[in-house]
Amino acid sequence: MTRYLSQRLAQALLVLVGVTLVVFFLARLAPGDPIDLMLPEDAEPEQREGLRENLGFNKPLYVQYLIFIKGALRGDMGRSLYYRQPCFRIIMDYLPNTLLLTVVSMAISLVLGIVTGIVAALRRDSIWDYGGATLALLGRSLPAYWLGIMLILIFSVELRLLPTSGIGKPANLVMPSITLGAALMGIIMRLTRSGMLEVMGEDYIRTARAKGIGNWLVITRHALRNTFIPLVTIVGLQLGSLLSGSVIVETVFAWPGVGRVLVTAIGARDYPLIQAGVLFVSIIFVFTNLAVDLTYAFIDPRIRFQ
Repeated sequence: MTRYLSQRLAQALLVLVGVTLVVFFLARLAPGDPIDLMLPEDAEPEQREGLRENLGFNKPLYVQYLIFIKGALRGDMGRSLYYRQPCFRIIMDYLPNTLLLTVVSMAISLVLGIVTGIVAALRRDSIWDYGGATLALLGRSLPAYWLGIMLILIFSVELRLLPTSGIGKPANLVMPSITLGAALMGIIMRLTRSGMLEVMGEDYIRTARAKGIGNWLVITRHALRNTFIPLVTIVGLQLGSLLSGSVIVETVFAWPGVGRVLVTAIGARDYPLIQAGVLFVSIIFVFTNLAVDLTYAFIDPRIRFQ
């Protein structure tokens, strides 16, 4: 177990180093100069060069990258060019909102996906099965930005039931969380259905029923438990998708989270904030996958890490 954990931590470190390299150099390949956005058009060349030197943009790229890595290791991710505040403080201010949206979206996806998957498996080739398959297909195929706009038009503009944007009330969470979790719900539903159909014909299920165990206990205690490993894997992998998808959803619903901050940073060519935001999301994604792998042994005692 210790050896496995050490290997995975080393792999996680390599992944994070790769992420910092990619985001650092790709951000600087985008057209536009942050100096042009920070100074007026009639600024003197001396002013531009002075600001460039003050920000360290006149140094070679590899030197700038080493400065960024050195600061990140100390917990200093630089100062935002747009917000004029430390990047770490900005992310910490907005990260709880993004995590709230992600957790609620995942909870909705798990509940709806597992329930519809169980019903579809128990009512195979019925209207419930076909309805669940249609719902899963729509969830996987509809783009998040389109689904979000449609929900706003229907439930906010036409029916006036839900607010179009903002934060602070439970009603503000409804449409963004459904939009963000629709794709994951479709995946969980199909995975639960296929897993339930596979295990319901196993000998231990027939043995449990022969012992007189109720149908509900057979489903929840015996059948559903054996579908948890692929479910845990998918949920762990899709957490990164939810975090990255929040960039679009937060922009559509004006949700004050890290995703919306990243969109603003990209438009302002705010290199330090772009680097800090992507690195934070990557850290959450990498260590969530590690936690998922370690959870396998608790779900299925037959699994051991060699």
